[in-house]
Amino acid sequence: MEKMKSILAKRVTAEEQALKDILSGNLKKYRHRRNWSQFTLAAKVDISTNFLADIEAGNTWVSAQTLVKFAKIFEIEVFELLKPQKEDKDPKTKKEIDNNKAVLNQFSQDLTVVLQESMEKALNHVKKQYKIG
Repeated sequence: MEKMKSILAKRVTAEEQALKDILSGNLKKYRHRRNWSQFTLAAKVDISTNFLADIEAGNTWVSAQTLVKFAKIFEIEVFELLKPQKEDKDPKTKKEIDNNKAVLNQFSQDLTVVLQESMEKALNHVKKQYKIG
């Protein structure tokens, strides 16, 4: 009987750890989507940065109240924090996504330079036309 209790206790612990890991991954995902640091999110939820770090590491659990706070801050339903993420097992896809992000980032930087140059030319044209400084 003791052996059975021990086995059941380990199973519950594994299930609890799985939930902690899901919560951890989802918190990181939603936090990164908003480009928030752990410090920023912890302040918004009114918990310590160390406590948030422990949650995101899958080392600790949270109260129902804290789950509700996270959900409100991220503007999602509470169940979404405990919903397993779909994992992409194709490494090419992650590599393609990373490559696309790099291309998009470079495009954004190039576009910024072109727009700045165009604005300077337009401003100089207006200054000449109206004989301003």
